[in-house]
Amino acid sequence: MKKDPQDERIESILGENVDSDFDQAVQAFYEYIKAHLLLPGEVTGIEDFRWEEFYVLGPGSKREYDQLKKTQPTYRDRYTLFDISRGTDSEWMLFPGEDIVAHVRRLSDGKEFCLGLAEFRTTDRKSENYQLLDDYSVWFVNSR
Repeated sequence: MKKDPQDERIESILGENVDSDFDQAVQAFYEYIKAHLLLPGEVTGIEDFRWEEFYVLGPGSKREYDQLKKTQPTYRDRYTLFDISRGTDSEWMLFPGEDIVAHVRRLSDGKEFCLGLAEFRTTDRKSENYQLLDDYSVWFVNSR
């Protein structure tokens, strides 16, 4: 049976770490992404960030949400991804201590945040970063 092209790309990135523990696999992805990611790049959230769920899916007030979005990151904003790292946690990350850290700057006001790399996609589907970030996000979410 022929493998899915995305599965093949992920296996080639993970190499011998394909069956290793989760943290070792994240580290292998980190090293690959660090070597191949073109920075800076424009990104946006894939879906609502952890703090937004109460407002986007739950009973939170629209007025309060609109106020909080001024000081907190929102998945609808566009950001410049300017670096990635490991070992840094942030109150904004969905999976602190597990995910690769995305260091981003919001385009609208220049505020900087650290969020999980798996929570982002590029804004340009033709960007060389698009497939790399998509492969990582798909692997990360499905491997947890």
